[in-house]
Formats: sequence, C-alpha cells, structure tokens
Amino acid sequence: MTSLRKPFAALLVAAAALTACAPQDSASDAGAAASASGTAGGCAPGALTTRTAGTLTIGTDKPAYDPWFTQDKPENGEGFESAVAYAVAQKLGYPKEKVTWVVAPFGKATTPGVKDFDFDINQVSISDERKQAVDFSSGYYDVRQAVIALKNSKAAGAKGIADLKGAKLGAQVGTTSLDVVTNTIRPTVQPAVFDSNDLAKAALKNGQIEALVVDLPTAFYITGAEVTEAQVVGQFEAAAKGEQFGLVLDKGSRLTGCVTQAVDALRADGALARLEQQWLSDAVSAPVLK
Repeated sequence: MTSLRKPFAALLVAAAALTACAPQDSASDAGAAASASGTAGGCAPGALTTRTAGTLTIGTDKPAYDPWFTQDKPENGEGFESAVAYAVAQKLGYPKEKVTWVVAPFGKATTPGVKDFDFDINQVSISDERKQAVDFSSGYYDVRQAVIALKNSKAAGAKGIADLKGAKLGAQVGTTSLDVVTNTIRPTVQPAVFDSNDLAKAALKNGQIEALVVDLPTAFYITGAEVTEAQVVGQFEAAAKGEQFGLVLDKGSRLTGCVTQAVDALRADGALARLEQQWLSDAVSAPVLK
C-alpha cells in the first residue's frame, strides 16, 4: 500500500497550505498541567516507570489504517503514526527493540480506566471533554476534517455545508468526524454512526450512506485506494484553536510530562514536519466548505 503515497505527493503540500496550523502555544497546552507532575521523577532515558520495566508499551487500534500505518503492522515503523511513535520512544530512551505494541480500540483508549499501554497513538483529537478521562501529550499533528461522497451522489457536488444538510452522512463513533457531522453540518437526515471506519467505508461503497466524514489524509487515501467510486468533496475550516492529534495516556500518568517533552522536542527540531512530509504528502488541496 505504500506505493500509493507517491501519486499524491504534490497534493497534501497544497492542502497543508490551506490548513491553519494551531499555534505552538496550543500544542503544549494539552500536556502543560501534567508536565509539572509528570517530570517530578525525571525523564531519565530508558528508565521511566513504564508498565513493564525497560520496555515501552504503545497502543493503537486494529486494523491500523494507511496512511497512519502500513500493512496493518504498527511494529514495522512505516506510516506517519508508527514513525512518530518510534521517534517519541527514541527520545524517551527506548530503541525499537524495546518497544511493544498492544491493540487498544479507539473507544476504550479514550474512556476512564487503567490502560494496558504507556501511551496510545490512534488519530485521537485533543479535547477538553476527553481530558476529563485521560491525559494527552502536546499535539503531534494539526488536522482538518473532510467529507468524501460517492461520485454519482448529489453530495458529490456540494459547494458548501448547506448542500450537505439533506445528505445521508456517516462517521465513526466517538470521533471528531462525528462531531463535525452533528455540530457543523447539522444534517436534516439522521446520520449513520459506525463502530469502525471499516464499517463506514463499506456502507459508503454499498450506497447505504452518500457521504462520509474523516480526517483529510484518510479521505484521500480512501478515495485513492479503497473506495475509488468516491471523491473528496472538500475540507472544513479549522477550529479557532486548531484541532490536533495527541498521544493518550492514563489520567494522571507519571509519563505525561516526559512524553510531552519528547513530542515538543520532535516538533522543535523539525522531525514531525519531516515525517509528515514523508508519510502524509498524498493528498490534494481540497476546497474549504463554508
């Protein structure tokens, strides 16, 4: 599936120009409070208080989708989030052979309760509501949401949000994508809510829904490789503060500050930007839906 990255290489560069990146202040806000306590014991490389001594355990959902991962193998280091996870691990003093992956369903990772990972990476948007249940690192990716629709549907010709209100829309449960459907589009037809993006994509392909809301890179991957009878209709304006993906940790985790420091260091030295260019440069500029 990695061969699909190149045909879109010039495309996300333009999309990124349209994407309003959150200011650096907001990137660190998410983990600021936790940083104060999370670094109390220090961030000695390779010697953090992890679930298993000497090992860093990272969670993500299954299947692990392109372009965030490749071949459904988080452990191979390919795909943006796999690469980011290993870069963070390296900053924390854990080389690849000291990293273990576990399956962490999206919904379970963001709800209260003890986790079986040290941190989770799974396109989880930082929000005040979620911060009541879990900790977040600072943001590692600035993101916009987008809508894709079957080419033969009325929704495919949408020029603005108003044109989508009468469409049968879908999104994955518990996601920012679903928030956009319910709070931004506010459709007159009850939207379909799916337990996974796999189910949502199948519904789109089968014509059970006309359009699907996902993040922008995923939108271009789906239409370019999985549901080729669909097209990217457009992207939504960024929120005032900017939407960001963050690493998820247990509420009150002693690792939150150290993980945030690692993410901030990767942003400061340009590593995050380089990984984004390498793995997420597949998409084209999409019109902004207003």
